[in-house]
This record gives sequence, C-alpha cells and structure tokens, in this order.
Amino acid sequence: MDISVVVPLYDEVESLPELTSWISRVMDENRFTYEIILVDDGSKDGSWEMIRKLQTGNPFIKGIKFRRNYGKSAALNTGFIAAKGNVVITMDADLQDSPDEIPELYRRINEEKYDLVSGWKAKRHDPLSKTIPTKLFNAATRKMSGINNLHDFNCGLKAYRGVVVKNIEIYGEMHRYIPVLAKWAGFTKIGEQVVEHRPRKYGKTKFGLSRFINGFLDLLSIFFVGKFGKRPMHFFGLLGTLSFFAGFFITVWIIGEKLYNLAHGLTVRQPTDNPLFYIALVAIILGSQLFLTGFVAELVSRSASERNHYQIEETI
Repeated sequence: MDISVVVPLYDEVESLPELTSWISRVMDENRFTYEIILVDDGSKDGSWEMIRKLQTGNPFIKGIKFRRNYGKSAALNTGFIAAKGNVVITMDADLQDSPDEIPELYRRINEEKYDLVSGWKAKRHDPLSKTIPTKLFNAATRKMSGINNLHDFNCGLKAYRGVVVKNIEIYGEMHRYIPVLAKWAGFTKIGEQVVEHRPRKYGKTKFGLSRFINGFLDLLSIFFVGKFGKRPMHFFGLLGTLSFFAGFFITVWIIGEKLYNLAHGLTVRQPTDNPLFYIALVAIILGSQLFLTGFVAELVSRSASERNHYQIEETI
C-alpha cells in the first residue's frame, strides 16, 4: 500500500464528508493505493455515526473510536499502530490542511528519501494569541533539539516513512514534538515543506491556553528522556557531585578560617553565625539527595523491559 492517511478528530462531523471526498479524489487522480484512518477521540457530535456512513460508500475508509477523549497524541499513536502504508500522512480534520499537498509530500519521502517531512504554514489564519506563543515554542524547540531547519514543529500536516511511525511512541502532548522523537529514535533526515493553511470552515478550535504549558513540560520531558533515559546517573550524579563538593569546600573554608583566627588570636565567631555555613549545609544535603536519586533512577532503568531496546536499521 502506498499511503496511509491518519486523521485524528474530535467533534468534526461537518467537515468529514468534504475531507474524505477530497482525499479520495487526490488519491485516485494520482493512482495511489491508500487507506484513510479516522481516529475519533471521543466525539459527542455524531462524528462516529458519520464515519460509519462514509465507510459504506468508501471501502478505503477505516475508523477507530475511543470511549472517551484522550487527546491528539493518543489518537495519532493509535493511528500509527494501525497504519499499513509505506508512507504515512497525518492531517487535521478541520479542513485547514489541504489534501492537495499529499502528492508532493509522498514524492519527497519516496524519491528524496526523507524520513519525515513536516509542513510549514508560512501564512497562517490564526489570531495573534495563538501564533505568537507558537513561534516562541518553535524557537525553544529548535534550540533544545538541534533541528534548526524546521519552522513549525506542531503543524498537523506531516509525512513519514512507515518505519518511522512504528518506532516512536507518542503520549501526553508530545504530538507537537514528533520530529524531536524521530530524531532521538535515529531518523535524522528531516525536511520541511511550505503548505497552505486554510481558514477553519466548520466549528471552532478545540485547544486552549493550557496546551502551551503542557507542551513546554513535554518538551523538557523529551529532552531529558532522550538524552539521559538510559543513563540517569550521568545527570543526577553529576549535579549531586558538584553540589556536594561545593558544600564540602565551603565547609573546609569555614574550618580553615576558624583555625586561622584561633592561631592568630583573632575573634572567632560561631559557625552558625556565618551565612556560608547554611549554604554549605544545603549544598551537601542537596548533593546527597541528587546522588541517591541517580542511584534509584539507575536501578529503575536497569529493571525496565526497554533497557536494552535500541533502533536497528538493518541486519545481514
């Protein structure tokens, strides 16, 4: 099968007929073999009933229905598991992503051998309350991930080699950082394509301001797990050692100062009267705790079933 189109949706009953018809027309015009996987994330507006109706007229449509709303990451992850295409395309269900972009995305994966091609909505039809925070997050993600050639990590319109989606796991709000997950999994040929961003035709956006806070926390999680997931002691142990020795050297300084004053008949103050005493105490305690945290994290890591799971591209 050439292409799997994965579409997560939540209360998008009005847009589904037009979207699926548009996708099918593009596929037929380009003679692609395909499937459309519609993942209903707990809709309450009749979206699932519409999917059933559409499926009777189009055997290439497949539906997955959640019992409740789990979020876009869960919907995408489930769609990736079900996808059978050599190339997987993701797009939103609100008609703001154009299916006319599919042939070029497919060509770049199939012919230019990209692992992932992410859309860039250079001209957006969103309010400033959404575009400005998005630009800040994209800048932070580029800085932390080292993927400097992407302008819009969160664009819903993306194309992947099938093997990529089978080797990444998405949860929480991590759908915003799929290129980062792909890079950590060893898929480093990541490209970008300018795509059309259409005004929303039906309904209203389902995302609130809380997504920016959750997105930032997930970015920190991705960075930490990707870099130190299999060696947590290197992170906690280093911080703990630095903190402990900083406290130790401050303690030595306080003792040395007291001995010097005693030897020269100078006024000797109590250690507790010196602010450095409390700084040293906190540093030693914090360092010990961080070091012990590293030991515990290392034990957990070594006991995990994924401790020796690595991405293998090929064997002969």
